[in-house]
Amino acid sequence: MRSEELVEAITSFAHEKKAIDVVVLDLREVVGYTDYFVICSGNTSRQTKAIHDAILEGLKHRHELLPRRVEGAAGAEWILMDYLDVVAHVFTPQARDFYRLEDLWGEAPARTATVAESA
Repeated sequence: MRSEELVEAITSFAHEKKAIDVVVLDLREVVGYTDYFVICSGNTSRQTKAIHDAILEGLKHRHELLPRRVEGAAGAEWILMDYLDVVAHVFTPQARDFYRLEDLWGEAPARTATVAESA
């Protein structure tokens, strides 16, 4: 699966669980270890866990893909899912405000992923 297709699949699964503020950072010209970050939020840690579960199960069952690594699923404030070419970050709003990944990676082109794009 191409990294662009993986981004679309991840954003689609996130939107199915009502993820908010879904942003895609294009890191291809910035770093060599991944192509994209998909960053999104859930209103609560329960919702971030549901978004994580939807991405994990959706990619596993529909595309036979498992993440190389998952961090933060137990606390569900910031869940990182590493699919190598694409890294998904699922935050609570408070954690996202604190870590500010979009600001940290400000030199990377960013776009908002809408529900229509991921349908």
